[in-house]
Amino acid sequence: MLFTFVLLVYVLGILSAFNAVMTARTSQGATAWVISLITLPYIAIPLYWFFGRSKFNGYTTARKEAEKLVDEKLQNIVTQTISHTATEDSMNIFDTTVQQLVNMPYLQENALDLLIDGEKTFQSILVGIEEAKKYILLEFYIVRDDNLGHQIQQSLIKKANEGVKIHFLYDEIGSYELSQDFLDEMQKAGIEVYNFHTQKSVKNRFQINFRNHRKIVVVDGKSAWVGGHNIGDEYLSKEKKFGHWRDTHLKITGPAVIAIQKTFIEDWYWAAEYFIAHLQWTPITSKTENKKVLIVPSSPADVLETASLMFIEAINAATKRIWISSPYFVPDNAIIQALQLAGLRGVDVRILIPKKPDHLLVYLAAFTYFENAGITGVRFFRYSDGFLHQKVMLIDNSHAAIGTVNLDNRSLRLNFEITVLVADDSFSKKVKEMLENDFKHSSEVKIEAIEKQPFLFKLATRLARLTSPVL
Repeated sequence: MLFTFVLLVYVLGILSAFNAVMTARTSQGATAWVISLITLPYIAIPLYWFFGRSKFNGYTTARKEAEKLVDEKLQNIVTQTISHTATEDSMNIFDTTVQQLVNMPYLQENALDLLIDGEKTFQSILVGIEEAKKYILLEFYIVRDDNLGHQIQQSLIKKANEGVKIHFLYDEIGSYELSQDFLDEMQKAGIEVYNFHTQKSVKNRFQINFRNHRKIVVVDGKSAWVGGHNIGDEYLSKEKKFGHWRDTHLKITGPAVIAIQKTFIEDWYWAAEYFIAHLQWTPITSKTENKKVLIVPSSPADVLETASLMFIEAINAATKRIWISSPYFVPDNAIIQALQLAGLRGVDVRILIPKKPDHLLVYLAAFTYFENAGITGVRFFRYSDGFLHQKVMLIDNSHAAIGTVNLDNRSLRLNFEITVLVADDSFSKKVKEMLENDFKHSSEVKIEAIEKQPFLFKLATRLARLTSPVL
């Protein structure tokens, strides 16, 4: 009996190793899994089937089904947005490449409001909720049953009682502390509430390593909010552990809202298995601004690694500066090499990360990248005025990106994310001024200081880096 059990475990280990060879996205990951699955199958097999998956089963099919259901509407979107699409002569190679990557065009005639920190962000969102006439779509990674969560909940219930249709989507892992009473109260008011439910079928039972990390609000197909804030008091700097919570969100009014809405609909169809039929799909243009915006959704269901390729192309396209702000810095080798090359060709490369960590392993792993990248001119800064959580990128003086993507393996490969890419000099100037202020509250990491760290600290950073595939 024991022999049969041991034989079965090793056979499963070998079969799992074959699966890793065929499906792992990187050769390093495949090698690590094969060695562990064959040598330590008792430990490695459960870890692999929960954390080794690189593709999200079922979502691609659901996305295609959703697109079939709204095929006519999507064709209308394409037709209606032609007049709002940026012309080829107004775009550079970076623009055209990213357009092809996401199979979506830059859309013009958008107004943008840069929302710095939680108070401005949620003031704007709450005003948007109050002004809703027909429907509200919300999608968040973390939703807490605290003061802010209750305020958002009651605002939504008020609008639902006024006849506004509300659809609320949350990630069941990120919002694992959310009480059923909180959800029940919204559902009693007629609000449609679903969790993203990565494990909703037999084929998906091992997909707990995937997260819906998007933060989206859409009101009436007219305005949308995207950025780093989740729904919780800490995002209003009310958590003593972190103090000032430094984050950035963006409000968009214009045709680009339709592209954000399409992303929400795909997620909703996966979770709820039905299409929301009453939405506004005709682009509503801004009368005050003409910003050029590209919506870049990314997920483990994509054929290509959308988020990672977007970062690499942005770094390669930079001629003057590439400034990146992220709470986590555990990128893959391709991004590190792109940063190194940018530094060698004289680009002002700056990486802004927190001084105060919220994940120890991520904090330690980041140190392993400083030395090699630093010798090519890449500069690293640690933000000290509270906790830095924003996901922002500035490319030269012409492009800025704000969204939900962190520079780590999880965001680049395992999470459902969304980025708003803006090609506009005046908006890029605002982002530049915002980041310059952040650098004033930061200290530069010097290579010499890292080299002087004790052996045990350096060992801890190297060991932490080994966990980067599942961080």
